[in-house]
Amino acid sequence: MKIVNAEQMREIDRRTIEDYGIASAVLMERAGLSVAARVRENFDRSARVVVLAGSGNNGGDGLVVARLLHNEGWDVRVFLLSSPAKLSPDCLRQYETAGMMGVRVLAERLPALKDLRGSLVIDAMLGTGLNKPLRGDIAAAVERVNRAAADVVAVDIATGVSSDTGAVMGSAVRAGMTVTFGLPKAGHVLYPGAEHTGRLFVEDIGFPPALLESEAVRLELVEKEDVSLLLPERRKNSYKGDYGHVLVVGGSVGKTGAALLTARAALRSGAGLVTIGTPDRVAGTVAAAVLEEMTLPLPSTASGSVSAGAAARVLDFLHERADTLAIGPGLSTDPETVEFVVDTMAASPVPVVVDADGLNALSTLGYGELVRLMRRVRAPVVFTPHVGEMARLAGMSIPEITADLTGAASRFSRDTGGCVVLKGAPTVTAVPEGRCFVNSSGNPGMATAGAGDVLTGIIASFIGQGLPPAEAALAGVFLHGHAGDIAAVEGSEYALTAGELVDALPRGFRSLLSG
Repeated sequence: MKIVNAEQMREIDRRTIEDYGIASAVLMERAGLSVAARVRENFDRSARVVVLAGSGNNGGDGLVVARLLHNEGWDVRVFLLSSPAKLSPDCLRQYETAGMMGVRVLAERLPALKDLRGSLVIDAMLGTGLNKPLRGDIAAAVERVNRAAADVVAVDIATGVSSDTGAVMGSAVRAGMTVTFGLPKAGHVLYPGAEHTGRLFVEDIGFPPALLESEAVRLELVEKEDVSLLLPERRKNSYKGDYGHVLVVGGSVGKTGAALLTARAALRSGAGLVTIGTPDRVAGTVAAAVLEEMTLPLPSTASGSVSAGAAARVLDFLHERADTLAIGPGLSTDPETVEFVVDTMAASPVPVVVDADGLNALSTLGYGELVRLMRRVRAPVVFTPHVGEMARLAGMSIPEITADLTGAASRFSRDTGGCVVLKGAPTVTAVPEGRCFVNSSGNPGMATAGAGDVLTGIIASFIGQGLPPAEAALAGVFLHGHAGDIAAVEGSEYALTAGELVDALPRGFRSLLSG
């Protein structure tokens, strides 16, 4: 599903009205109908309803909700945070209609805390166009709503949340549920706005499908149905060689677990064969911990990490046997290891998934040198940084990255030509052509050691099974989070471990394949 910003949504509105002849009053009525329907589904008719309406069309939507619920016998009051003289034309018409229907509308009035406590609050103060911090009566109303701890249904987007970035513009309503129209907005799925959104319902109010599916909208939400269609096919007449051979290069003295997790995740994700390339100093430890995986001892440094001279052996293996390379988990940042990572990436004949110390090695180059390296790389690359690693790679600060996750990922992907999986809440995937994807699975329990190593194995496995790197990244990210959600329900977010993520992968696959 596409995700829009405020400008894109305004253009969809404009073209729906001007090019397709659907009146704005019709869209407003259908928006109000959809919100009222969700209120009926989720709340008891005995609830006292307080509608907070602004002066624009979002306020008009709220007035429609008030009229519809009033007509059905709900106890409804509207606090109009504006003079009627300042209402938009469509909002003014709804204000007049509501009055004729007998709805109690208190104009230019702020609700008191006693009005809000114990009520169901419909937040229709501001829509998607907010671009500056809240002030005045609306800021005061937001503060009172949050102090009242009332049930809140936001119309289109919670007041105070930027629909473009998810930023909180000074303060914002904390909604338990948001009903939006046509398409989700970036502010619904990006933090901190996502924390103010609650359960999100995206309603069809009559926008033409051609506008909602426009190629001009480059941000998309990845959902279960999308990923179910991407999973590699398992043919009845097949053998292990049909499902790819993944080479995981990782591990060093004291850090063998990361490579093991990556390898196990690759096997659990359907890879036919997995080999772990690891320093010969720790190869015995790794070999003793595996059953299905194979090992490839590599020349090591005095400190027990992969040496620069190991590149030739790894490249020979890739040419002869492997279909994809996962590099980085537990490697260390020994200067020789950095040289090994650069040389191996530059000459790899198969797609490469880079994580952890592989990313740290690349960050030592500086951004300009990394971009130049990527021009020499022969095979597709998937980068899987968390926010801190992304900041080091791109030469940016962490606040700069978190303020614009999709922009940071897209710029890095465009500059390097690689697919970028920017891990976080939510995880964002960007491809060089300019499209960017927001993942919808996962939970806070996945903020645990080794979770990223598991994701690397899943993506590498899917590439080895024949998925294009970008599709492998999208499917891998969603499955990773979906398995985490299953494990958290079965156990607890507090107790979730990376090993449990691997163990939950079979149930994740079963859920995806069952629809």
